[in-house]
Amino acid sequence: MRTPIGVLMILALALCGCRTQADFPARAAATAVQAELDKLAPVALDCDLTSLSPADRMALGEIVRAAKVMDQLFLRQVHPDNPALLKKLEGDKSPENAPYLEMFRLMFGPWNRLDHDAPWLTGEAKPAGAGFYPHDLTRDQFEAWIAAHPEDKATFEGTFTVIRREGTRLAAMPFHTYWQPLVEEAAKHLEAAANFSDDPTLVNFLQLRAQGLRTDDYYESDMAWMDLAGDLEVVIGPYEVYEDNLFNYKAAYEAFVCLVDHAESKKLEAIAGFLNDMEANLPIPDQYKNFSRGSSSPIKVVQELFSAGDTKAGVQTTAFNLPNDERVREAKGSKKVMLKNIAKAKYEKCWIPIVETVLAERPLAAVSFDAYFNHVLMHEVSHGLGPGMITLESGEKIDGARKLKELYSVLEECKADILGIINMKLMMEKGIFPAEMEYGMYASYLGGMLRSIRFGINEAHGGGVAIQWNYCFDRGAFLLDGEGKLTLDETRVLPALYSLAQEVLMFQATGDYEGAKEFVEKYRVMTPVMKGMVEALKKVPIDIRPSYPVLTELGL
Repeated sequence: MRTPIGVLMILALALCGCRTQADFPARAAATAVQAELDKLAPVALDCDLTSLSPADRMALGEIVRAAKVMDQLFLRQVHPDNPALLKKLEGDKSPENAPYLEMFRLMFGPWNRLDHDAPWLTGEAKPAGAGFYPHDLTRDQFEAWIAAHPEDKATFEGTFTVIRREGTRLAAMPFHTYWQPLVEEAAKHLEAAANFSDDPTLVNFLQLRAQGLRTDDYYESDMAWMDLAGDLEVVIGPYEVYEDNLFNYKAAYEAFVCLVDHAESKKLEAIAGFLNDMEANLPIPDQYKNFSRGSSSPIKVVQELFSAGDTKAGVQTTAFNLPNDERVREAKGSKKVMLKNIAKAKYEKCWIPIVETVLAERPLAAVSFDAYFNHVLMHEVSHGLGPGMITLESGEKIDGARKLKELYSVLEECKADILGIINMKLMMEKGIFPAEMEYGMYASYLGGMLRSIRFGINEAHGGGVAIQWNYCFDRGAFLLDGEGKLTLDETRVLPALYSLAQEVLMFQATGDYEGAKEFVEKYRVMTPVMKGMVEALKKVPIDIRPSYPVLTELGL
């Protein structure tokens, strides 16, 4: 007997609609997931490509293809089970499943990056070590292994290795070996791009970066990246260590593909000439200041065309300061890259609604895009300042990040924010920024704090801001007016920030892990005032959700 076709279709749809629930019985309600998606304001990052040469336009297509591989690599770094989970979600074509699939792609896994990595799909907590270590490996077990096997220390703590169990043993495997097929695919796209491009600086970087991906040795390609001089700004590879919440050792794959705004970049060149002045101005003993870093340190303003991997997960990056290799920083400095279309979108969609909600009348009247954007710029400049290498009692020199372990990222982001304001003030004194912006600078800084805190105080940026907030409130620099709105005492802001800068910089200079841990635990807390204001911002988008029209334009 034949079942009528209509009945078959109904049955198929019913089965399809139930599959996700059956596969993920602990998932959050679809309405709750959609509510999280609604916290991200959609933005199309349109950009005019007419300035690109035909050769670089062809190269751009291959670069974007390589960047898309970073998405796949990062998905696996977050958790090795992620590809299988994504495949299950993609197999369910029902409308009810759409929010879950979109959420998974945005968050690169089943944990909500906008809510302290809360599970929303599987119910399982996110491992502190993400996919870089065995999910059940503790800090004590890792350190005990190294204590028992000192010959493994360098590879186990290496930036570009994955730790896995082999029976009762632990083993370290290089990224390029562990994820070889994907790494090779990305490298080939970069080589293809190099064959198209007519920009010699880009060609050199792409060829060296392809080699770097295959070997996990990025020194030469990082040096070449510092010399990019054409219309395309390309970042691709493993860089930041935020995803590794166990030790902050392991770097995550990411990509930025951008169009350089040469006119805007030129306006900011003068700032790079004051790096030694900024270093001299740090509130720490001279013995800890670092004047050996290169002073070229280019500053670029760009329009983002596409991003991938770590930088795209959850909250979008407004600017970055790379490379992180201290050897390159000492030879050539670091490059500060400002994503102006991202900054503008965040300012309009998220930042303005926040400050209109939380600031008192006087500071609200003083905020401006220029103050906001210049602080983002000086934040990135400030990442390149302060202690780098630490000399141990044995005479050995190591990167200070190794001593501060999982605390490094939150302290580094805190440092960059603080020094960003201190250095904006210094640039006013040097005549680079207008002096009349000073109060507006403090007001914009205060009003913007809630934007980062909303990401969660366990995230590096949000945690760093929580430290600043509580420290400045304790010292009367930040206040509440009679209506419960945020205001400030402009005479106390800078002294409070200099004091905080001294504490944070000395942790970085000495590698005092225990002191840093006590400090972070004291100040990285969600106060009732902070919580109340975050609650008042529920309907304000927490960040943006970009789409990339360039993909359509390039046929991708």
